Amino acid sequence: MSKLNIKPLGDRVVIKPSPAVQETASGIIIPDSAKEKPQQGEVVAVPVEKDSPVTVKEGDIVLYGKFAGTEINLEGEDYLIMSQDDILAVI
Repeated sequence: MSKLNIKPLGDRVVIKPSPAVQETASGIIIPDSAKEKPQQGEVVAVPVEKDSPVTVKEGDIVLYGKFAGTEINLEGEDYLIMSQDDILAVI
């Protein structure tokens, strides 16, 4: 994966959401209209300022709230920018 040309400010981090589940465990294919937004993703950018302590690091897989963050599209990829407070857990 190429280096992102974005530097989050304050306590915000950039997350690449995991892809939505395509089919159930029993093999039933889920149509696009019924897919849920993923609530898990990989941290791809953290702030570099020393004033804001960061509890996650690049490469961490995290769980976040269903409606957390702001969706953005950079270089053809979808990302979320969210506050560290919206991150629920590190896997």
